[in-house]
Amino acid sequence: MEPGLNTHVSDGTATVVLSNPAKRNAMTPRMWRELPPLLARLAADGAVRSLVLTGEGGTFCAGADIASLRQGAGEAQQLSVAAEEAVAAFPRPTLAAIRGHCVGGGAQLAAACDLRFAEEGAVFGVTPAKLGVVYPASATRRLVRLVGLSAAKYLLFSGELIDCARALRTGLVDEVSAADGLDARVAEFTAVLASRSSMTQTAAKELADGVWDVPPEEAVRRAAHWAARAHASGDTAEGAAAFLERRAPRFGPMG
Repeated sequence: MEPGLNTHVSDGTATVVLSNPAKRNAMTPRMWRELPPLLARLAADGAVRSLVLTGEGGTFCAGADIASLRQGAGEAQQLSVAAEEAVAAFPRPTLAAIRGHCVGGGAQLAAACDLRFAEEGAVFGVTPAKLGVVYPASATRRLVRLVGLSAAKYLLFSGELIDCARALRTGLVDEVSAADGLDARVAEFTAVLASRSSMTQTAAKELADGVWDVPPEEAVRRAAHWAARAHASGDTAEGAAAFLERRAPRFGPMG
């Protein structure tokens, strides 16, 4: 089977599966190239309320296919950065569901997701120092924001793999599930996301991601913009009515 990306949408959740099992789902140039347009199509689908990124079989992603680095590290890095930024820019909640190895370019993609849920036994590593590669500026900045300066330097300087417990302590992972429990937990959590206001989630993602980069006055303006949209959509009225009537809210899709 050719390496590639497999996708399916169910109950409002789009699942993108990295598939190159012969190489622990390492990303080929073709896979890097295919990810941004695929995500753009899913973002345009109003039925998609959340996105799950995972790997085929028992591992998430072992990084970039090393053969592509030998052909041209600069081009490979450009492709990985474009894919990383496409994941980060996806307008609705994104979740990396991680088993096995989440290393190099795999860790880069996982860090670009909003949340990371892992299964016991998963291992994580940021490995440019093992390859003589300079980690992209965007990925370095994102890693520092996620785990803090010291933990990011540990990962970048050493290239060492860390286990789930350490990943959870540093903030690289948000939750750890027992063996064989990851799929059920991801399904449970995405069902929760689907029951909430997509308008609120989209606004929260934009505002949270802009905390470091947007001047305070612009953040206030954007919050007011989203509040007006939520009011106009009926989500605010529906949320209040559901609370007072002690029932589950029935939010509509993003307009």
